[in-house]
Formats: sequence, C-alpha cells, structure tokens
Amino acid sequence: MILGIDNLQAMQFEPLRGKRVGLLSHDVAVSALRHTTAEILHHSVNLVAMFGPEHGFRATALAGGKTETYEHPEWHIPVHSLYGKTREPTPEMLEGIDCMVCDLQDLGVRCYTYLATLRNMMRACARAGIPILVLDRPVPLPSCVDGPIREESLDSFVAPAPVPFVYGMTLAEAARWMQKNMIPGAKLDAIPMTVASRDEISFESLPHFVRPSPAICTIEAAMIYPMTVFSEFFPVLDCSRGKELSFQVFGAPWLDPAEFLPMLFNGEFSGIEFSRCVFPAGNKMYEGREIDGIRINVTNRDAFRPFSSAMKLLTLIFREYDSELTWQNPTTRQQWFNALYGMPAIWESITKGESYEYDNSAYLATREEALLYRGMRSRAGNIRGDVLNN
Repeated sequence: MILGIDNLQAMQFEPLRGKRVGLLSHDVAVSALRHTTAEILHHSVNLVAMFGPEHGFRATALAGGKTETYEHPEWHIPVHSLYGKTREPTPEMLEGIDCMVCDLQDLGVRCYTYLATLRNMMRACARAGIPILVLDRPVPLPSCVDGPIREESLDSFVAPAPVPFVYGMTLAEAARWMQKNMIPGAKLDAIPMTVASRDEISFESLPHFVRPSPAICTIEAAMIYPMTVFSEFFPVLDCSRGKELSFQVFGAPWLDPAEFLPMLFNGEFSGIEFSRCVFPAGNKMYEGREIDGIRINVTNRDAFRPFSSAMKLLTLIFREYDSELTWQNPTTRQQWFNALYGMPAIWESITKGESYEYDNSAYLATREEALLYRGMRSRAGNIRGDVLNN
C-alpha cells in the first residue's frame, strides 16, 4: 500500500507547481519514510499556510479541547486552528492560497470530527474558488457500512453529513461523496493510494502507526472505537479512555463480568470476541479505580459491525440492569446519543429492548459512485485514480 503523499512525491508535486499552497493536516499524516506531509510540502512547494483540525496540528490536544492559531516558529507561516474560535476557514485565512491540500488520518466514523473539518474546508474553498487536492490514507474499516443515515435536523460537527455512522469510505472517497451530494461547487481532485485491492486498505498496512488522536492508542482501538464511543453519552460504562486499552474495554463497578460475559456468547456479535479484563478507569467518576470488566477483540474485520454491536450491547445492558444505573442515570446524555447516532428513534427502541430498522440502500448507491478502490487489482501506473472536475 502506497499512501497519497508518497504518490504525490513520485509525481514530483506536479499538481502544485507554481501555486501557493495551503495545507489542512496534522503531524499524524506521515509518509513511508515517516516525514510529515507538512515537512514534505514545506521543502518541496510554496507552502504558505496550514490548518489544524480537532486535537491541533500537532495532534496532541485532548478531545474537545480548543486550540489556538499561531505562527510556525521556523517556517514563519500561519498555522490556523479550525477547532478554536472558528471551525471553518474565514475568507481572510484563505487569502493568497491557490490550492488547498488535505491530508488527514481519518477513521471513517461519522462522529470523528475530521470529516466535519474536511466538509467545512470544502465549503469555504468552494466559496473562495480554491481547488482542493485530497491525499488519501487508509481507514480501519474501509468496506464496513453500518448504522443509520443522520436525520437532517441533527446536522452537527459530530454528524456533518447524511451518511451512516460507519460509512465505509476513505478520506478522498468521502470528499468525492460530499462533492457529489453536498458541495457541488467544490473543485476537487485526489491522489489515491496505490493498493492491490480494497482488501489491502487497513491500518495494519501503514508503514507506521501514529495515533490519529490521543485516545486512539492502537490499531485495535481504531477499529473498535465506533463500537465503544457510546461511553461519551453513557459515562457510567467506562471504556478506559486515554489508557493503554482505550476503547477496547468496557465495564462498571455494578457490572459483574462473571455474570455478564455468558450473555455475550449468543451468536449476536459477529467478528469479535469478549474476555474478562481488569483495566484502569478512564472516566472521572471512577478516577483512580481498577475496573473488573470486559475486553473486545476483533477476530474478523470483514464481519465486524461496530454500530450494530454497540446497539445490541446497550440493549442487553439496559435490559439486565436497573434503569437508574443505566439509561435513566442522571449522567446519561440522551441528547448526545441522538447527536452521535443521528436517529432518535433508536433510543426508544433500545431502552424498550426492541429491534430498530433503517434503510441504507440509497446511500450505498451513491457511495458506489464515490469509491476509488474496488475488490480487484488496481491498474498499474494509474496513481491518480478517478478524478472529478476535469
């Protein structure tokens, strides 16, 4: 697997020659030789401004923490924060830019805010008439489409597009989808990865794993995150956020793993297995405590459905444990559940222990049009793939 930035280097930066270049990225975006995209562009083209998403350009700020705009101490160009005073580039920030390069290490999960930052950048550049070049990278579950389409009334920074919760597209594919379905005025081009087939797209194939954000500590955490991110609205269930097993475990003092584990071996959870595990708490309410809980391991990436697994797990917990401990607990944030998952009707279903239904067939058709990679060997030499707006 060859990354977009390495393919751009192989092209000797031909799309950027003679242009004043802006860059939406972070220090997580590295090449095969572990140089950041920012370093590569600074030494190779006329890089005039940079933009950082949530967690900052250095990718070290904690979730939700605002970051500030500053001047790069060595390159003396602005590094604009898009997770501080503004979450969308202003016209002033875009002045003097001829082309915007986007290279973000995304997870392919709707609530992971790099998708929202990409959307906002595409909108701002469309208004300013600035073309966008997306350099592609893998996502953990490139072929998984799981969860409902976000309802229009729930558009937000954690639900920036009407796509499923896990939407089965890389960053460049997501940009193509948004250009086609949301931002037709965007002038978009992409440098895809070079892969033998879509099956090769994975974090395991990365030359180096760098945390895409502080709490995604491992490749396993990146895959399981869309299942256990429910701890954000349901903090009484701890997922050891920020610790060694962040997002790979769950538990609570009131949940006895010896009693609960057998309930999980019912054939309802495909592609994963569960085991007992003691881990340090990550939530403030259990701070300093060890949780005797449960660990999740992915055994079959192709079969794993993180959103569906999360809803089955929550339905089971809500059924087996007192509602005052779980969904009616004062710390539980139903509105945040709706914001994350985009379909309020699911809340009513899982609290009643009922099944829920949604239809993604229309999305799957539009996704097919945006894909850059298929389940077949890519044509040799066609490193730029399908390009829009020729």
